[in-house]
This record gives sequence, C-alpha cells and structure tokens, in this order.
Amino acid sequence: MGARKVCITSLYRSACLLGIFSLWSYTSSLAQSDADLADAYFQKGECDKVVTLYQKVLRKDFNKIYLRRYVNCMIKLKNFEEAEKFFKRQQKADEKFGYLYTLYWGRMLEQMGQVPAATLKYQESIAQAPPKDINAYKDLSEEFREIDNTEAAINALLKGRDMAGNDNLFKMELAALYAQTGKTEQMIEELLSLGVVIQSKEVIQNYFQDFLREEKDQAKFEKILYEKIQRQPNETFYAEMLIWFLTQKKQFSKAFIQERALDRRLKYNGAKIFDLGNLALQNKDYGASIQSFEYIIKEYPQGQLYPYARRMVIVAREEQVKNTFPIQQAAVRKLIEDYKKLLGELGQNNRTLDAMRSMANLYAFYLNEKDTATVILQNAIKIGRAESDFIDKCKLDLGDIFLLKNEPWESTLLYSQVEKSQKETPLGYEAKLRNARLNYYKGDFALAKDILDILKMATSREIANDAGSLSLLIQDNTGLDTSEAAMREYAAIDLLLYQNQTTEALAALDQLFKKYKDHSLADEILWLKARTYAKMGEHQKAVDNLQQIVEKFPSDILADDALFMMAELYQNRFKDKQKAMELYQTILEKHPASIYGAEARKQFRLLRGDSL
Repeated sequence: MGARKVCITSLYRSACLLGIFSLWSYTSSLAQSDADLADAYFQKGECDKVVTLYQKVLRKDFNKIYLRRYVNCMIKLKNFEEAEKFFKRQQKADEKFGYLYTLYWGRMLEQMGQVPAATLKYQESIAQAPPKDINAYKDLSEEFREIDNTEAAINALLKGRDMAGNDNLFKMELAALYAQTGKTEQMIEELLSLGVVIQSKEVIQNYFQDFLREEKDQAKFEKILYEKIQRQPNETFYAEMLIWFLTQKKQFSKAFIQERALDRRLKYNGAKIFDLGNLALQNKDYGASIQSFEYIIKEYPQGQLYPYARRMVIVAREEQVKNTFPIQQAAVRKLIEDYKKLLGELGQNNRTLDAMRSMANLYAFYLNEKDTATVILQNAIKIGRAESDFIDKCKLDLGDIFLLKNEPWESTLLYSQVEKSQKETPLGYEAKLRNARLNYYKGDFALAKDILDILKMATSREIANDAGSLSLLIQDNTGLDTSEAAMREYAAIDLLLYQNQTTEALAALDQLFKKYKDHSLADEILWLKARTYAKMGEHQKAVDNLQQIVEKFPSDILADDALFMMAELYQNRFKDKQKAMELYQTILEKHPASIYGAEARKQFRLLRGDSL
C-alpha cells in the first residue's frame, strides 16, 4: 500500500512538472511569435502594429534591439504620452535594466525637442546603473554611442571607473571616444597610461597610427611625451614611444638623443643605436647615421659591434659624399684613407671584404684609377673564395669596370656568369639588368627591351622600377613610326656619362637637342642634361633645362619630375623659399596624381611654417 502511494505521488509530481513545462513552452512560443510578428511589421514600416507587440515582448524579457525599435516607432508615430507611461512602468518592473529604459526615454525627449529634459534623463540613466555591475556602464556607453551621444558615452565609462575604484578600466574604449570627439590630449593620456600598464608598444603604436592623423595632433603627442619623460625619467616606455614616433617622422637625430639616453641607462651596449644608424642610412639621413655609428665606436671600442660600426660609419660617409654634388675628389680620397685605416686595424679577412669592395669602386668610378680597383677586387675574390655571393658581386663590379674601359664583351661575359650562377635571385636579376643596359648602350634595343620586360616582374622593387623606366624610354623612342637613329645617339651619350666623360657628353647632348628638338626624345635630352649639370654643381644650368621641359612639354611624362627637381634646387641650393613653394604648389594643382604629390605637400607646408 505504501509503495503504491509513493508511486501515485511520483506520477502526480511528474504530471505537474509536465504541465508546468508545457505552460512555459506555450507562453515562450507566444512570446517568440509576438517578437517574430513585430519584426515582420517593423521591416514593412508598419509602426502602428508594432508598438503593442514590442511592449508585450519587453515586459516578458528585456532586449536592447526591441527597445530601440520600439522607441523609433513611437518617435515616428509621435505617441510620446503612451511611451512615457510604458517607460515609467518598466522602470519599476524591470529593476535590472531600468537604467536603459531611462536612457531611451531621454532619447525620445530629445527627438521631441526637449533637450534639457533629455539631458536630465541621460544623467539619471547613468546614476541608475547598478553600482557593482561594470558591464552595465559599458552597455550604457555603447547605447549612447548608438544614438551618437559620445559625451554621455564618455561620462558613463568614467562613472563606471569611479564606482569600481579602478583607473585602468575602459582605457581603450575611452581613447576611441576621445579621438572621436577631438579630445586629443585625453586620448593620448589614456593610451600612454595603458601602455605603461600592459608594456606592449606594438599594440599602443597601432592605435596611435590610427588616431594621430592630423599634424597638430602629432605635435601634441610629441609635446606630451617630452613632458612625461622629464617628469618620469625612469619610466622607459615614454622614451621608447618617443623614439618610435621620431623614427616614423624620420627625425633620426632627435631619435638618437633619446636612444643614447636609454642605452646609457639600460646598458644596451649600442645594439639599438646600431639599428637606428642603419635605419637613418636607409632613409638617407647620413648625418644621424654617422652620429649613431660614431657613438658606438667611442663608447664600446671592445664591444661586439665595434668592427661593424667602424665599417658602417665609412659607408654612411661614402653615401654622403656620393650624394653631395659636385662630388669632391678630395672627399673621395679621404674615404679611401678611412678604408685603409680600417683594413690596417682589422686586417684583410672575411669581416672586411665589403670594405675592400667599396674601396675598389671608389678608385674606379670617382678617381678613374681602374687598374688599382681591379687589383683590389681580385685580391678580395681570393680572400673570399668561399663566399659565392660575394664573388658574384665582385664579378659585377669587374664587369662595370670593363665597361668603363670600353670593353663591353668582357663586361657581358662576367654579367652572364653571374646570371647563370644566381638564377632567380636578386643578384641574378641585377646581372640581367646590367646585361640589358649594356645592350641598350650598344643600340640593340629589341634585345634590351625583351630582357627589361621580364625584369619588370622582378621581386626587387628597385630592379623592377629601373627596368620599367628604361623599357619605357626605349618603347617611346623606337618602333615602326620612329627612327632609331636618335635613340642610338642618345644611348651612346648615356654611355659616355656612365664612363664619366661628362664634358664630351654635354657637348654631344647640345648637338643632339638641336638636331632632334621636335623628336619625342627631346624632353629626355633636356632631362639628362639637367641631371648632369646638377651632379656637377651647375645648378642654374640644371634649372634652365628643367624650365624648358616645363614650358615646352607640360603634358609629357617628365613635367612633374622637372617641377619637383626645380623645387628642390630652389629650396636647398638657391634658398629661395617663395619660388620653391610656388613650384610645389604647381605640382599639386597641375599634377594631382603625381608620385611627388605627398612629398610636395609636405615640403610646401614645411616652407609655409606649418607644424609638422
């Protein structure tokens, strides 16, 4: 009897549970169907049929999307009185999400034109958020952003931070909001303080690259970093960020000062300064590069980087000499003496092979001492016989020297050897480019162009660009409708310039221009003359030829090149600020798609006195 009673009781309980479950399922399906029906009406824009359904759904279960849609419909219907009644009921009935009903109550008031009342509701919504629920403040902020009220979004996060007693909360979110509202200083402060906490430079740098688009904002960033370094000299994060920023701006001398301070404090043994020196060299800031390598030589004469710094400081000086026109033979001889001292100190071995090669090229191309250069290269090949890449580089150098000596067959033999041993490598592509240029000098344009068109697909951008430029020159000035006579004469003069026979080449270019002033090659002749005069330091003659390009060929491909080169000459050589600005502005106005556009704009602003 007892067992039977237990069984009946169990069955009763099961039946009850089943009934409860069935009732819950039924009500849930009704709620679900109400939501689906409301969504369908909303998509059709039938707001009059939506509002009652969304009220029913929201009473049962809070949903931000449904609340937004409900408010949008009530604003559209202008049924503000009914909406206020609903908001009041829900504030009391739904304590967990009452603050969001208050927020959207404010949104409705704002749409009614009652801005002061709306502002009060927004403030109430922040005050009503559950004090211990950090996510509630984040939700509020996101909803305020949804209705384009960024100030309230900021206030919600700040209140949440205050309630939690944790100043590290919401830093990324606040930084984004500050950036959006133009509060640059606050944005910078949030990201820098976050960086100090997480010590992840890359993450913070990525955000700054996104947020610091304007030059005025970048100036504020630099100023704030300097102030923080002065106030907190032991916090290295600020110095590291400043170094990163200065290198992004290519202000390598300023970056060196900061890097030097870190090197002394943290005992980096010159490693980061060595990297900075190389970066400055790549960006053609030879002064900062030399400064960096000289620091290592002075401070770490027994360090591992010393021999490399000794080599690289001469490389930086060499690049400086080669890019300061006219090139002074006395400066070249001083470089050679530096190389000799280096070899005397470190010996002729695998560590100094590149120094030997550089010295040989200085003898060959700048002092016209080709036999001396050949002896040095052959000696370097013997020492570095186990270094196949180095040997091939020397072969290319020897091929160039044979071309200087007007022995092209010897040159092509060496270039072809490197092509064969360095297939599908940058060095192999370089050898192929030199063979193509050799064919161009000889007047075999079809063969040269075939090779160049293959090289335009080379992996090295520099090689591809050089190949593309020479291919275009040949294509534009040879072919079925153009005699190759002018091009052959031009290429022969180009070879004279390669062989440093500058006086003969300029005289020949003058005659060539008189002969072909109406030819498609005319602007190229003027361009070659201008670049040659600039290298000689005859800057006015360079400008005269560039001016002819601009006046006679304003629509041709070299017009913007000529304008930019003139602008640089007026800026750096003649120190004529106004004329340089005028030329940079002409590029921006008449050649908006020019590759020089960004740099022209930057230099124009610099000359105008803008803060960069």
